[in-house]
Amino acid sequence: MSTLDIKLRSSGLPSRAPSAQVLQQAAEWFVLLRSGTASDEDRSNWRNWLQEDSSHQDAWGYVENISRRFEPVQSDNRKDAAVAAFHNARNKLVKRRQILNGIALLAGGGLLGWVASRHQLVPDAVLAWNADYRTATGEVREIAMQDGTHIWLNTASAFNADYQTTLRRVHLLEGEMLIQTAADKTRPFVVDTKQGRMRALGTRFTVRQNDDITQLTVFEGAVEVSPAGTDATRIIEAGQQISFSNTAISESTPAEAAREAWIKQILLAEDMSLQDLVAELNRYHHGYLHVAPEVANLRVLGGYPLQDKDKVLSMLEEVLPIHIRRTMPWWITIEAKKASG
Repeated sequence: MSTLDIKLRSSGLPSRAPSAQVLQQAAEWFVLLRSGTASDEDRSNWRNWLQEDSSHQDAWGYVENISRRFEPVQSDNRKDAAVAAFHNARNKLVKRRQILNGIALLAGGGLLGWVASRHQLVPDAVLAWNADYRTATGEVREIAMQDGTHIWLNTASAFNADYQTTLRRVHLLEGEMLIQTAADKTRPFVVDTKQGRMRALGTRFTVRQNDDITQLTVFEGAVEVSPAGTDATRIIEAGQQISFSNTAISESTPAEAAREAWIKQILLAEDMSLQDLVAELNRYHHGYLHVAPEVANLRVLGGYPLQDKDKVLSMLEEVLPIHIRRTMPWWITIEAKKASG
């Protein structure tokens, strides 16, 4: 699933993204209609465009949804809309808490989060929103646990902690974490995801939860991996990384330094495609950032500041044959650079 698909799904709009071309058209109509220079003919053409295809309506809804996050409330009408949006969000939050509280009364314990997410009892987003620890988009947070373990939580990530007398358990609900475990001879340290369990063996490692797989990279010590749908286990040594599903573990490959560079606010590209780099950058920023197909496979090297999207784009524009097209401050397309002359 693409970054745009994820953003569409989280916005409550159709989960399948309209084409980039249609989205760009919607953005251009949005700029024109809010410029103060649109004529009656322009508005009529826009309405005709909107009715031509359902994908046009989906794209328009997506553009409007993003714009609400970036445009200040300037009129009484917008204030009324903002108040309505606030009450709507509050009602949704109350319902989410009622769902979780009801399930908690039935299950009565920390194991609930892991079981519920595995069996789709409640949406992942609800579990993440109510997690013990979470980060917002763009936030990277270091957490000192009660046993001396340190956990770095990446952007838009969440986990629950369940420390018992015989076990230290962390459940990664979404996103990514880097863990430096503290020694404890009587209580193993485990990390659970939708795909299975990882047991730390004196370790520094990262875990990333994707839709269908878990990614594990081990930098120190070792980690034992146990997929949820099989009795098989495998020990992953320092300097290796793997991914695993409910039933299978991939072959190991050398650990990539990029898997822990994010704790220093660096996006490290080691012969990465431009498309993949932008997908990573999108995880840290709101708005729409798209790569045109003709430049998507350009190769990128170097380190880039994760918290400064504009600087990253300027750096890329200096070394690659690309042009940065800013339809709006928060609507950016990376295109092929046109030949001069």
